[in-house]
Amino acid sequence: MTNRYDASGLMEGQYEPGSSNTVLANKLGIADSAEMDQLELELLAELTQVLFDEIEEGQALSITDLCEWHRRWLGNVYDWAGQYRSVNIAKGNFQFATALLVPKLMDTFEKNFLHAKACNKNMTDDALIDSLAVIHTEFILIHPFREGNGRLSRLLAVVMALQAGRSVLDFSWLDDHKEEYFLAVQASLDNVEPMKAVFRQVLRDTETSSG
Repeated sequence: MTNRYDASGLMEGQYEPGSSNTVLANKLGIADSAEMDQLELELLAELTQVLFDEIEEGQALSITDLCEWHRRWLGNVYDWAGQYRSVNIAKGNFQFATALLVPKLMDTFEKNFLHAKACNKNMTDDALIDSLAVIHTEFILIHPFREGNGRLSRLLAVVMALQAGRSVLDFSWLDDHKEEYFLAVQASLDNVEPMKAVFRQVLRDTETSSG
């Protein structure tokens, strides 16, 4: 939740009164982090089901889609949903991309990664893992939104996997190995192989749970 991040200044940096700086200021006046976490999960599950019916095979995904997904997911919760963040954020000592660079970085992300590594049903597992790992890594390092980047990146991976003819991805391994996952994120600045290992495990779990 939001207490993992450090930010101040604009509306995005404000916390809900009574939340002890653990819940971002929101339209609903929710100050309990567990309640907000549960709400975000429920809203994301609803959006995920809708997208399953909307996304078409071979559809080119765009950064406009990602912003729209974020808005549809959290628009009833945060005023800034669907907009790139304007505050700098970090997790511990790990700094994500500077806010001023986010628009340009996302343009590059769309061209060099989202489009260049688009998924299709002819992909091998290795090719799919490469696309998922690289796109996930780039998105997380940019961290374009104030809140919800991790969950939105998983949704993107799920949609990509479906476009590749796979089942809905099983991310339970990530929930049980959060530290190992974050080490893979940090390592990906120089080496994407640890993140490929993460998605290889995710794909393996998906095949097991759906088989």
